Amino acid sequence: MITDFSLTINNIIILVTAGISIYAFYNHELMHKWIFSPYETRYHRQYYRFITSGFLHANWMHLFFNMFVLYQFGAAVEGLYGYYFNGRGEYFFVMLYFGALFVSCLPSYFKYHNDPGYQSLGASGAVSAVLFSFIIINPFARIGFIIPMLSFPAVVWGIAYLAYEYYASKKQYDNISHDAHIMGAVYGVLFTILIRPTFVVELINRVANYF
Repeated sequence: MITDFSLTINNIIILVTAGISIYAFYNHELMHKWIFSPYETRYHRQYYRFITSGFLHANWMHLFFNMFVLYQFGAAVEGLYGYYFNGRGEYFFVMLYFGALFVSCLPSYFKYHNDPGYQSLGASGAVSAVLFSFIIINPFARIGFIIPMLSFPAVVWGIAYLAYEYYASKKQYDNISHDAHIMGAVYGVLFTILIRPTFVVELINRVANYF
């Protein structure tokens, strides 16, 4: 995996997100102003919350997990975009990430815009988009998240992730916006295919050759 920390777009996003999140842990005014509130967004026209909420996290573990996954896969996706798009890779990566921040909030916006008590935060939707962009480009890369020796192809992790998020979204036993994770993943897949449709052909060929 990635071991250096040069000032790529991905790493700048990580640094800025970590800095703002940590600051907001101790600044409740900023947390209140930037968190995603569908009610405030709709009735007070605070549309900036679609983006600013992605720079906030609930706690240290939430922040660490999102930034760890982004550090691993964001660097890979940014590098792959640079390879395939010849000078436009950084531009497309920014579109992928910030587009996912916005799109992943849409399910909550339409579902809870009349609920003044509902709030959500975190970069998980954008991180999901980055992860699934990687899966579309390199579906059989071996990934071992916790125990490296227990690694599986990226596409297996992706299917398991979506299955869990779908199950959890139906049960609604926690305060996590699972719909945002699913929407981010869908956006990552569609965006990646849109900017280079031949990824679909290459994906089909890789699957056929694998089996």
